[in-house]
Amino acid sequence: MTTSPEAVGPDAATPGRPVLEATGLSVVHRTRSGPLHAVSGVDLALYPRRTLALVGESGSGKSSIAKALLRLPPPTTGTVTLDGTDLAALSPRALRAVRPRLQMVFQDPLSSLNPRRRVRDLVAEPLDAHPDPARDREETVTRQLEAVGLPPALFGDRRPHQLSGGQAQRVAIARALAAGPRVLIADEAVSALDVSAQATVLNLLRGLTEERGLAGLFISHDLGVVRAVSDEVAVLQLGRVCERGPTEAVLAAPAHPYTAALLAAVPEPGRPLRDTGLLPADPPSPLAPPSGCRFRTRCPLADSRCATEEPRHRQVAPGRTVACHRPLVGAARA
Repeated sequence: MTTSPEAVGPDAATPGRPVLEATGLSVVHRTRSGPLHAVSGVDLALYPRRTLALVGESGSGKSSIAKALLRLPPPTTGTVTLDGTDLAALSPRALRAVRPRLQMVFQDPLSSLNPRRRVRDLVAEPLDAHPDPARDREETVTRQLEAVGLPPALFGDRRPHQLSGGQAQRVAIARALAAGPRVLIADEAVSALDVSAQATVLNLLRGLTEERGLAGLFISHDLGVVRAVSDEVAVLQLGRVCERGPTEAVLAAPAHPYTAALLAAVPEPGRPLRDTGLLPADPPSPLAPPSGCRFRTRCPLADSRCATEEPRHRQVAPGRTVACHRPLVGAARA
């Protein structure tokens, strides 16, 4: 069965309509060496109370997708709709009005927080930027800080340098929540934290997504972290989605050799790292991606067809697709 190329969406059991939907998303950067295709024809949909994880190596296009969804800058081609509204069709003033509904949490919390401001004022920044007479500033700040486990009486007057990394990231999350978002994008939001702080932030993100009906996009290179926070996973390789599906199903039995290689490199207690030979240090350049399948130069299963024909997504199990001529699981190889 063939689906649209790069399709990333829920299975048939997912209720409701997408909060945010991207179609044919491409991002091309102009460089002195020529066009760099960071993202090529990606489709995705984010649903209430569900989190989609984007995983892949550095340079695979994860952060480029996040910035394109936020129009920072806008995608080179493709459409992004929020609650059915095409963001590209909005005037600058109308786009500014909807920006609070799209919030992002960054990798390094301290670099995203003004070091001179108190925690309570940092959380209130969205309220000051987008005033709403219906919302009480102090009450909103108090509610968001309590939601992330930072009582205002203890933390409200502190400044960023007086916080641990995990506490600073929770302040950043509280600030994002204060805007009243529909979509929360977390870009490597726990990679700079220690293990205990990671667990706290991951549990917090998971709980808030479900409690507040948020649509989540979680970007990471760490498959162990992805397992803890996401409902679905999309695997990016050189700007294209090569596999997608329910997180547990994909991580338990990957269908694409690239996904299998990423999993093989994840350390597990009592097991030495396996050198699969599939992921050399330097992947192909997005300035000159391989013809056909973009993974073929590192794939032991590649044959002549992989060099000439770009694989399209096919369904290998309910809710799962893979762009591979020789998938590891599911439908028979074609």
